Amino acid sequence: MRRISFLLLFLTCLFGFQFVNAASSADSLSAKKADTDSVRSRGRLTIGGYGEGVYKYNFYSDNVFRYSHADRYTQSKGHGRMDLPHAVFLLGYDFGHGWTFNTEVEFEHGGTESAVEVEAEESGEFEQETERGGEVALEQFWLQKSFLGSKINIRAGHIVVPVGGTNNAHLPNEFFGVYRPEGENTIIPCTWHENGIELWGRIKGWRYDVMLIPALNSSFFNVSGWVHNGSASPYEFRVANKLAVAARVDNYSVKGLHVGISGYVGNCFRNDIITDEHSTRYADVRGTVAIGGLDFSYQTGGLILRGSGLYGYLTDAAMVSSFNATLSNSSQSPYPHTLVGMAAWTAGGEVGYDFFRLAKESSRLRGHNFFIFARYEYYDSYIPAPGLIDYQWSDRHCVSGGINYRPIPEITVKAEAGVRLLKSQYNIEPWMALGITWAAFFKHDFHKGE
Repeated sequence: MRRISFLLLFLTCLFGFQFVNAASSADSLSAKKADTDSVRSRGRLTIGGYGEGVYKYNFYSDNVFRYSHADRYTQSKGHGRMDLPHAVFLLGYDFGHGWTFNTEVEFEHGGTESAVEVEAEESGEFEQETERGGEVALEQFWLQKSFLGSKINIRAGHIVVPVGGTNNAHLPNEFFGVYRPEGENTIIPCTWHENGIELWGRIKGWRYDVMLIPALNSSFFNVSGWVHNGSASPYEFRVANKLAVAARVDNYSVKGLHVGISGYVGNCFRNDIITDEHSTRYADVRGTVAIGGLDFSYQTGGLILRGSGLYGYLTDAAMVSSFNATLSNSSQSPYPHTLVGMAAWTAGGEVGYDFFRLAKESSRLRGHNFFIFARYEYYDSYIPAPGLIDYQWSDRHCVSGGINYRPIPEITVKAEAGVRLLKSQYNIEPWMALGITWAAFFKHDFHKGE
């Protein structure tokens, strides 16, 4: 049984899906959007997925006290990791008459494995064991009705929330790094997906999205990730005492250029199953989260330039932090019980050039891509409210560079080295990583018998 599970997981990674025209490569966000908006151009049924395999070595300590007692870990030998960050199955179907369906199931970090086993060395006792960590998540599951072509579309179900550049372009061939950009992936949910209803459309060179979704849960906010865990739910349902609005507008009018702005606003305090309605201390607390982001990409010839910036603000941060400290602290409690900042922000960019474009037309290299890239990003996950402790280690600069080799449009081999720079009282955090990504799709049109 374990061998079968491993084979299925391997095939998930091998046959990865990209919502991008393979001939034009997924580096074009406008091409991606044109393809993701409808499965109809590929026939009635679409099956696919995408996946990543990674090896990373961190030349610094992973000890939990490496910031509070930095002097103890200056000579750390580091630690290595092998990982499957994402492996995704996709199924899409066009029912006709404007009705379409899409679903994605995602295995993060190899999914989860657990089993009941008989331990012979322990007198034949039955034991429940966890053999592999990770997550299995339903990333998308929606039904859509389209009107006037692609100008007006109503989508309901489990949907991706495209706030920020990374949530809007999170496939592994839409960024140069071995892992997704660190800043947005730290301070907001990524990939962010929620139950909700969405109105979107394309009008000439513009695309718009407006969605109504459950608000984040401030009980899961923390010092190191700001609101990143706020979309998680340890329950069998997503609490929706409070609702929020997310929106995005993209422009593709200029050839090779994509610019997008996105935002989110919602009251997140007491959006949980534990609500003390008789307490007057927190009666006026709203815990409103407001997020705004700007991102762009530009491609001309062999040059690709991408950048993004995102800022978020939390009202009543001191009161939210105080309330979170009072939540259940039992061994089964899911709450982090840490402070949360009143703001967090990130900004960064990457640039890469495909040097195989310099090869002669007759060269075999003309069908391949070989990007050399550099990336810089800054983020701070904790800007404290007045009176709260200021954790200096949350302020970080990340510098890296490397290569992307693409022998065929569906496969990218990546190598990257970089360093995370904190304030002077902390140790620098250098690292290197190797990765390979897969992206492909399969289609079938029952009416044509293909």
